[in-house]
Amino acid sequence: MSKLMIALYLAAGLVLAGPAAAQMYAPKSASAQTSKDVYTEAKASADAQYKIDKDACSSLSNNANDICLAAAKGKEGIARAEAEAAYEKTPKAREDARVAHAQASYDVAIEKCDELAGNGKDVCVKQAKSELVKGKSDAKVDRVTADTNNDAATKQADARKDARAAERDAEFKVAIEKCDVLAGGAKDTCTDGARMRYGKI
Repeated sequence: MSKLMIALYLAAGLVLAGPAAAQMYAPKSASAQTSKDVYTEAKASADAQYKIDKDACSSLSNNANDICLAAAKGKEGIARAEAEAAYEKTPKAREDARVAHAQASYDVAIEKCDELAGNGKDVCVKQAKSELVKGKSDAKVDRVTADTNNDAATKQADARKDARAAERDAEFKVAIEKCDVLAGGAKDTCTDGARMRYGKI
């Protein structure tokens, strides 16, 4: 088997393994916040794995080496970005992780395009750039959607809170009005009870 084919298989394995490896750094559940220690350990693990993958590329030469190195670097970038997303738990961090996947695929694809010449190479490069733009765009759309949903949920919660406060104020006024038919101590007791019930003390 040629060195180029070995490099291509190795690069494909590294890029495809990226998401699987990144799963190690993902939180166990959506509600569990990744601790700072786990996050720091995940980044260190990604760096250590990159050194191993980089060393594995040393037996290759020329463009096969370039492809292998791009795949190793991409895998590291994905793992670090996934660790960041698991730790930060923000739409922006999740967007960055998706962009890391797109960038890793692009970097490997561009190196593979170097094996071609003429129009074939031009088409290859344009295709790689197109996929990168699509990956980044999809990540941004998902982030904006998540931000919008978060904003909507916050506004909805605020509106509910305001509505409930207005309802309680209206109910309090009704309770006070009902006390007006009473007189003396009975009215005072009724009014005090309404104030206590509706938190107006």
